[in-house]
Amino acid sequence: MSTSLLQNERVRVFDVHFKPGARAVMHWHPDHVVYVITGGKLKLTPGDGTTVTDMDLAAGQAVFLESQSHEPVNSGNTDVHLVVVELMK
Repeated sequence: MSTSLLQNERVRVFDVHFKPGARAVMHWHPDHVVYVITGGKLKLTPGDGTTVTDMDLAAGQAVFLESQSHEPVNSGNTDVHLVVVELMK
């Protein structure tokens, strides 16, 4: 589902693909930027029990997300392809 593209002491970059209905287990990210290659619907269930976020992502969109734990699920009927850049410092 994800492939590491680059990692050093300042950033970690990885390529992520979600087929319809696919989910990733609960995990944590530092502050990060998501660049959308192929858009779709992604549901983020947070690890802290707050409200679930439904995201409609469009190709070419960039989204900043603060540090968080979450479980993402592709809630749409199309593949979602993202590049995630974690800010390590």
